[in-house]
Amino acid sequence: MTTAVHVQTVEGFGTVTIRPVDPDRDAPLLHAWVNEERSRFWGMTGTTVEQVREVYAHLDSLTTHHGYLVSRDDEPVALLQTYDPEADRVSECYEVLPGDIGVHFLIAPNASPEPGFTGRLVTALIAFTLKDRTRVVVEPDADNEKAVARMVRIGFELGPEVVLPEVDLPEVFLPEKRARLAFLSR
Repeated sequence: MTTAVHVQTVEGFGTVTIRPVDPDRDAPLLHAWVNEERSRFWGMTGTTVEQVREVYAHLDSLTTHHGYLVSRDDEPVALLQTYDPEADRVSECYEVLPGDIGVHFLIAPNASPEPGFTGRLVTALIAFTLKDRTRVVVEPDADNEKAVARMVRIGFELGPEVVLPEVDLPEVFLPEKRARLAFLSR
């Protein structure tokens, strides 16, 4: 069992637990999440369970990028990825400041959506990511209007629209991406 790296009780919401992704154990669950149409901006639709396992095994091997499974009251509800912007293609698009941390998160599908769910969950995600950092940077797809609007509601300051360059390495391929930068300082 992978040990939690953050546990926080959010009043009126429940206990949020963040633990590292276990590629072997979590790949089937994550595969189901990333292959839904609503997750198309995550960029993994059409992948197999084995490909998802390989992506998170690779992520697990890095010291600059990390994947986390987020649960509420022991029920998996989100995927969180953090990264050092200096070690990421986003560094080509803005001036990285000391204390910056990059974040991606994907909320799990839910048959019974709960008003205010994402906002309350993000309370714990931000507490975790800003624990040792001073500013969060996100770069949702510029066409993902829901994600951009969500960042504004949470309190992020919108930055410029940028084009993240393609990454084509033996371990990973990321196509060019038009993104909207947003920042949240502690």
